[in-house]
Amino acid sequence: MGNYVRVEGLLQRLENTLKKSELWSDKTPEEKALSSQQPFACDTLLFEQWLQFIFLPRMRTLVAENQPLPASMALLPMAEIHHGDNVALMRVLAELDKTVTKSTVK
Repeated sequence: MGNYVRVEGLLQRLENTLKKSELWSDKTPEEKALSSQQPFACDTLLFEQWLQFIFLPRMRTLVAENQPLPASMALLPMAEIHHGDNVALMRVLAELDKTVTKSTVK
């Protein structure tokens, strides 16, 4: 249970970081863009849009329902490509990757 609290805190930090970095959008993308089957919806969304509109809601649902978290997670490499100069974003995503991946190791 403690790990879910930790992950929820990191998800909130991610949201706050996106907002402070002016990467948060008040406009929701069209449904077609959100239903992409590509990793990170890279064909229809910017990385920060994927984080805001797909990743955060899905992860918050998993945490709220105490569902299993992903077996491993590697958001940092994608973030480095798109926002490598945003140190705060890199830190929170690195911590999320580490925390989620560690939580699933038995």
